[in-house]
Amino acid sequence: MSEELLVVQDLTVHFPVTRGLLRRQVGAVRAVDGVSFRLQRGRTLALVGESGCGKTTVGRALVGLLPEARGSVLLHGEELLGQSAERLRPLRRHLQMVFQDPLTSLDPRMTVRELLAEGVTALGLATAPTEVEDRVVAALRRVGMGGEHLGRFPHQFSGGQRQRIGIARALAVSPSLLICDEAVSALDVSIQAQILNLLTELQEELGLACLFITHDLSVVRHFAHEVAVMYLGELVEQGPAEVLLNQPRHPYTAGLLAAVPSARPEERGLTASVLGDVPSPLHPPSGCRFHTRCARAVPLCGEQSPLPEQKGPSLVRCHLPLSPGAGASRL
Repeated sequence: MSEELLVVQDLTVHFPVTRGLLRRQVGAVRAVDGVSFRLQRGRTLALVGESGCGKTTVGRALVGLLPEARGSVLLHGEELLGQSAERLRPLRRHLQMVFQDPLTSLDPRMTVRELLAEGVTALGLATAPTEVEDRVVAALRRVGMGGEHLGRFPHQFSGGQRQRIGIARALAVSPSLLICDEAVSALDVSIQAQILNLLTELQEELGLACLFITHDLSVVRHFAHEVAVMYLGELVEQGPAEVLLNQPRHPYTAGLLAAVPSARPEERGLTASVLGDVPSPLHPPSGCRFHTRCARAVPLCGEQSPLPEQKGPSLVRCHLPLSPGAGASRL
């Protein structure tokens, strides 16, 4: 059995909304509301959903960028939330983030050598210049680049190369978990495939776990082991990728799959069931948060919030889940 690397329990992130000269709190944006999941070593969990659903906030909370985060995040059995910077420092190397736009996440004034060495020296993983250089070169070679790139600056590379540099920077500190936040969404389709293949190879070689945050379900089928679907701060469906993408049980998941472009839409057997626009997380709907956009909604959906229930191998938060096979997909 794979080692359980990351355990997230009831993760909550509410951003206060203030008003007036005294900055009195008048409400809160409920960006993440009680999210729980587990991730094993060597496995990939894809966290998917529309823009504004809270998935990026989850990633930022896990790496300690949001002091508003509450709940529990265990990495290697150690609690991350609420700890001092000194206590967190030795744990930070195990959890690294790869961002959507490498051009903005890489300091344009630093060379590739400096960018990759920064984390190594900051975390005290190597002090001698030769040791730092060895780590930097090894990380760069793992992503298919070489020593000839060390003296160049980020703007001198293509988008795909910059993303490889971003991955190499993360690898230089020998992490256990990569959080990839829309890491391929800004790249051409052919380059996306190259980066996904690289991540798969690194996972197999190094035993890395990966939390892959994306709005694009079309990229996760051949990459993710499990999928968690997020809507307005809540997880509405979780399960094995092969099951969830072929037999979605939540209407929102089925609607997302129906919206993915397909050369043969008539063969996919999906009906779009997502209506209208996403409500504001400042004032989420009562009951089931999806009921205002769901074609299957009944009065109960607006009155009671459904609890997660096990439906086969999937965990579903819905009063009226789809029957198995009702949302069959050939994505």
